[in-house]
Formats: sequence, C-alpha cells, structure tokens
Amino acid sequence: MKLQIKLTLYNTLTKVAVIVFSGILIYLSLERISYHHISVRLQNKKREFFRELSSTGLSSVLEQQKFYADYNILKDDYIQVKQIASMPASAIVDTFSTGQRTIEGTTDTYRILRCRFNNKNKTYQLEVGNTLDAVEDLKSTIQGYTLIILGVALTLSLLSDMFFTKYLLSPLYRIIDKKLIRVNDPLNFDYEKVATTTDDFSLLDDSISSLMKKITGMFMLEKQFIANVSHELLTPISIISSRLENMLSHETLSEDAENKIFASLKTLNRLKSIINGLLLISQVENNQFNKNDKVNIAELIAETAEELEDRLEDKEITFQNDLKYASQITGNRALIHTMLFNLFNNAIKYNYKSGTIKVKDRWADGRYSLVISDSGIGMNQQQIDNAFNRFEKFDTGEPESFGLGLAIVKSITIFHGIDITIHSAKDKGTAINLLFKAES
Repeated sequence: MKLQIKLTLYNTLTKVAVIVFSGILIYLSLERISYHHISVRLQNKKREFFRELSSTGLSSVLEQQKFYADYNILKDDYIQVKQIASMPASAIVDTFSTGQRTIEGTTDTYRILRCRFNNKNKTYQLEVGNTLDAVEDLKSTIQGYTLIILGVALTLSLLSDMFFTKYLLSPLYRIIDKKLIRVNDPLNFDYEKVATTTDDFSLLDDSISSLMKKITGMFMLEKQFIANVSHELLTPISIISSRLENMLSHETLSEDAENKIFASLKTLNRLKSIINGLLLISQVENNQFNKNDKVNIAELIAETAEELEDRLEDKEITFQNDLKYASQITGNRALIHTMLFNLFNNAIKYNYKSGTIKVKDRWADGRYSLVISDSGIGMNQQQIDNAFNRFEKFDTGEPESFGLGLAIVKSITIFHGIDITIHSAKDKGTAINLLFKAES
C-alpha cells in the first residue's frame, strides 16, 4: 500500500473517531440538558400553581373536590392534584421521574414533577408533567444531522487529505521514479535536484545523488580495469600461442610433449575467448559501437540458424521458424547478430537430443516482440535470477561454457533499449522474450 493511501486512511479514521465521539457526547449532553430544562419549567409551573392557589378560587375548588386536573389542548403538559393521607410538614420534597400518562385516551411519555403540600389541614399531591415528544424529536433530528455531517465531513476530509498528501508526497514520488526506478545505468543518472520545500525529501535527494556518484566512480574504475587488463592480456596470449604453434612444427617433438602443447593451446584459446567476451561487454557498456544499421530480424535469424546448422544436426534438434513479420529495426547489426547467436547457442546447448527450438514474433503496444523457446532442461527461479550474471554457469558438463553468453546478451539489450525476460521451469524448457523499443 502506498504511503499516500496510508496517510489518508489514518487521517480519515482519526477524524471519524473524533466526529463519532463528539456526536455521542453531544447526543448524551443534549438529553441531560433537555431534561434539566424541562425540570426547570416544571418547577416554574409548580410555583405558578401555588401563586394561583393563594390568589384565586382554586383553593375552594380543592375543598369541594378531592381530585383536580388541567391540561392544554395539545396535551403537551398537564397539572394534576389529588387529596392523599395526611403527612408531616417535613415530607414536602420535590421528586422527578419519567413515565407514561394517558390523557383523554392519548398515552404519552412525560417528565413528571411530584410534590406534596398542605392546604387547610388537608394533604394533597401535586403532579406536573411535560411531554418528552419534543426532546425525542430533537434527538432524532440531531442524530440525523450528525450522520449527514459525519458523511459530508468524511467525504471532504478524504478528498482534502488525498489531494494534500498527493501534493505533499509528489516530490518523494518524483525522486523515486526519476532516481531509482528509471535508473538502469549509473552513467545515465540524472543529478538534477527535484524541486521540493520539504527538507527531508531534499536530504533524501542529496543522499541518493551522493551515493550514485560513488557507485558511478567505482563502476567506471571497474570497467576501465576490465578493459585495460583484457587488452593488455591479449598481446602476451597471442605471443605465447604463436610460440607454442611454432614448437608443434618441430619434427623431433615427442607425442607426450605434443599433447601437452595442444592442451596449453586449448587453455589459451579458452582464456582468449573469455577476454574477448569481457572486452565486448566493456565496449558495449562504454557505447563504443554505433547503432545506425537497418537490421532485418528475419534475415538475421535465418543467417544465424544457418551458422549453427551443424550443431543442430549433431543433437538432431528441430528448428521451427514461425516468424510472421518482416520487421526491421535500427541498431548495430553485428551486436544483434551476437545476441541472437548466443541465445540460439544456449537453446542448443541446454536442449535435449531430438528437441525443438521455436522462434515466433508479434506486435504488442506498438513494439516488436521476439520469442525464442526450447524444449530443454529449463531453469529454476534461482538460476533465472542469476542468468545474466557474469561467469554464471549451469551444470551441463560442457568445458566450452564460460558463463559470459547471457551477460553479453544483457549488455547488448541494454545498449539497444531492448527489454529481455526469461520464462522457464525445470525440465519444461525455456522461453526468452525480446521486446524491442518502438521505432520513432
């Protein structure tokens, strides 16, 4: 999951928690405040009742009747007085409760104030009630508004967080894309700073650039060392080879000495092949070749297959050419020939006797794709991961293998901007896909 999404989710969840907590707090506080407000109203009505009791004829009514009730037309509140058994004066205490009352056939929930009082040596119980419908309606309304506000707040929060974190992290993503993902070669690294106002990202940019400078320096030293050593070794190897060949022309040379000289020449030739391979890789990596040739892939494959015809016949391998397009690319013909030669050579080397090699092509997203597959021994995942490493050899028992073939192929594909992938499984063959860059 991307950092931007994680930050957005975190901010959204924390805001949801705050809004939900605030909503619950408001909801609970509203109930208490409403009940307190109604209780104050009930006490005011009680005091008003006692004022009327002393100033109007209500006292006479109570003397004549043991029960008195009054309510408004909407039945929102009521007053009820009834005579009860006598009590001491100290028992006059206000009590609040919530309960249901039925007034003229209508049952409702009321907040109720009860108190007892004496009037002309008689004891009465006063009950003043106020309906809770308004409170419940208010609670429902606030609950609905809370849900709406929560939804709107979440949406706005999510959008604002997404846009802000995208803006905030955009320099980081540019650094990752420009200086990590797109870097295939230290020599082509872009040292231009990515514009940002965040000190941490600026420090990261500087650190990556500094590290790449060190890597580039070591990489250049390594390539220069390989090129120099390889070039300097070729001269003494050629001299030694010439002297050994001259020694073979001596008629007095014994058979044992002759065999030893042949073995030495074979070793020198192997060493020469390794040095030539390393030199080729170094020259390709240093861009010492032009790539302006118009290369017909179908013709080059036919030419390469003809060169390897003897090896194909030795292992009785069937070469199946399924090319459909006469595609022409721009590049270095000699290098592309070397690349195809090494790939076909490996397909023969690691194939079973009477096996097959197939070549097919297609166009994908405006790019030409070439697939070379064989029915050979295949590779496991570790071998696939290490296939392009120098001197990486598989157990084939062939002394001619130096482990540089695919390393050379890889350097040539990078030079030409070709994407190469390997699909293989043990004992199920190998397929190598070459995806050429789009021609401008």
